[in-house]
Amino acid sequence: MTTTAPRRRDRVATRAALLDAARIRFARQGFEATRVRDIAADVGVDPALLFRYFGAKEKVYAEAMRLEIPSGGTADPHRPVVHIVDELLRDVVFDEWPEFGGEHPLLAMLRSSGRAAVREQLRSQLCGDYLREFTRRLDGPDAELRAELVGALLLGLGVMRVVVGGPAVNAASYEQTRGLVADMVRVLTGERRGDGEGASPVAARHPKRGAAGTNSVSGSDRDTRHA
Repeated sequence: MTTTAPRRRDRVATRAALLDAARIRFARQGFEATRVRDIAADVGVDPALLFRYFGAKEKVYAEAMRLEIPSGGTADPHRPVVHIVDELLRDVVFDEWPEFGGEHPLLAMLRSSGRAAVREQLRSQLCGDYLREFTRRLDGPDAELRAELVGALLLGLGVMRVVVGGPAVNAASYEQTRGLVADMVRVLTGERRGDGEGASPVAARHPKRGAAGTNSVSGSDRDTRHA
């Protein structure tokens, strides 16, 4: 009689699956409401394995909710800030991110912003990754402040649309919104209409991810999904 050797667990695949499960739970429920045992159960492993791979729940969160800023949008050092913002408007505010429970991770992280470590991670990703690039491109005084105000505009729109559910913002499409946002951004950056014209097609970097106003879920569906 022959015996079959027990199948060895694929460490890389299991670790990735745990991060995927954690990403969804942290985004939908926040840090405090997410239990390690539930993440492990989603993958079908013992919670002890999660601690073996990551060490602590906080480390799982930090890695799961980390999003690298795409380099394509800022590859051209002469690309106007208003064009980068146009791309981020769709990316952060209007696109659906199923791997983060439907929202951009910066917005999803707000659910856990009562924790100092999460606020620091949010500040690092927003100010260190996104807004530092804006500051480099702005001439004149108060460049850092103006860059942060642009970031506040984007993040505030995301909160108004996804979290608050403001009727007008929630009903507006990306196409309806982008011109108004561009006008506000130009006030802060000093860029003129037509600067770098033709350099800002909004690339569909996430072809399976829908944008509101096209193939996105409705506001009521979003409320149900995140209830």
